Amino acid sequence: MKFELNDAISILEKTPILLKGFLQGLPSEWIYENEGDNTWSSFDVIGHLIHGEKTDWMIRTEIILSTAPDKTFEPFDRFAQFENSSGKTISELLAEFETLRNNNIITLKSKNLSLEDLNRKGMHPELGEVSLSQLLAAWTVHDLGHIAQISRVIAKQYKNEVGPWPKYLTILNYAPKE
Repeated sequence: MKFELNDAISILEKTPILLKGFLQGLPSEWIYENEGDNTWSSFDVIGHLIHGEKTDWMIRTEIILSTAPDKTFEPFDRFAQFENSSGKTISELLAEFETLRNNNIITLKSKNLSLEDLNRKGMHPELGEVSLSQLLAAWTVHDLGHIAQISRVIAKQYKNEVGPWPKYLTILNYAPKE
């Protein structure tokens, strides 16, 4: 499937709504449990998404669209949420994520990006040269990956409760990479 900005935006706009609807009001076991050592809970994932809204996707979009000669992105701290989310509730995180995402989508739409803009390049510190369309496609897939992760983490809380069914419930059989 070829990248289409409006299609990507339709996913990006729905992510906070979907996550708020899914997580708001759940018991804390669903929110704070993870899949084991060095894995993230749903709470951690929402914090990670917030950090991305503040320091990744739109910041990097601005770098690519700028006239600056150096278009190198700052490295992204994939673990900043552990400090940044400390002392907050899941409701606070969900509201913050929704506000940040809505503002970022408004800003993105206001740019009226052309095909030429989408082909402009920036420099990822690890991956090398990337186009704006690749960055925006990655943002979309990043959301979908974390939605799947949250579903998986929550499902695994019942792994021992489903009796003999894990063989048919593939979501329970995924092992996160160490």
